Amino acid sequence: MSRLEDTKIVVVVRATRLADLKARFATKAQAEFYIRHLGGDFDDYEREDETYHRAVAQVRQDLSALGRVQMIERGYLPNFVFGPQDIVVAIGQDGLVANTLKYLHGQPLLGVNPDPRRWDGKLLPFTVDDIAKVMREVLRGDRPSQCVTLAEAVLNTGSRLCAVNDLFIGVKSHTSARYRIVLGHRAEDHSSSGVIVSTGLGSSGWFLSLLTGAATVARAAGLACSVEQMPGPFPWDSEYLFFTVREPFPSQTTGTSLVFGKITPGQPLVLESRMGENGVIFSDGIEQDFLEFNSGTQATIDIADRKGRLVV
Repeated sequence: MSRLEDTKIVVVVRATRLADLKARFATKAQAEFYIRHLGGDFDDYEREDETYHRAVAQVRQDLSALGRVQMIERGYLPNFVFGPQDIVVAIGQDGLVANTLKYLHGQPLLGVNPDPRRWDGKLLPFTVDDIAKVMREVLRGDRPSQCVTLAEAVLNTGSRLCAVNDLFIGVKSHTSARYRIVLGHRAEDHSSSGVIVSTGLGSSGWFLSLLTGAATVARAAGLACSVEQMPGPFPWDSEYLFFTVREPFPSQTTGTSLVFGKITPGQPLVLESRMGENGVIFSDGIEQDFLEFNSGTQATIDIADRKGRLVV
């Protein structure tokens, strides 16, 4: 078991709703006044915060008996350097797991549900009580893991951004995004609410929501389209991605024929910005971590070279 000494266990945590409120209003009393004044249940904020911190404390104690533990707040992930032998534990909701995974390079990631009565946690297969046993199995190499395909946007400026669930390419505000879209031999100028590119892991989230909404609207309008005809969620390790265009607008200069398709290793999606300002690309719903996508910038969307590894 010499590996116990060589491996660092990195535990990723997040701020609770109560912590965010205290940061906003400076004190707990002011936060409580604000929530209660609006008719909210401040007691629920306190219960969530207490349960979460109790879970973090127990995980830290249990893992400290197995090796060196380092705690990191979610906000520091973009600048944190993970070691190649690190094992990573995310304690929180599904979004924390996805956000952590995109900064890893093959290190195993365990998702821990701190409050199963509150969160469903599709990416949180383990409870606090499971973690010591599961970590021992990971350290011995006896625990299976699931490979996860990531998406990646690479700009002609050299910048790049990976996504675990999905990429958004569009504009910051509620104005229309303008760009040229190219897939294989097909190309079209667009004015839309942006483009969503989904991985298999993200295909049961935002992507499915968009398809369901489009099919339901079409059916309500009497068009020949149904939810049953849509492509369903696809496997996490699929060697392809899907893209869909949100609210494409037909005009004399913009089309609506190239609004859905599959991205494969031999056929990436290419987008060229026609926006003077406020064009962005962000991933997994984290708007603060974005690439600028303004006039002259070209983005190539493809499958990332690296894979995610979720312990199951």
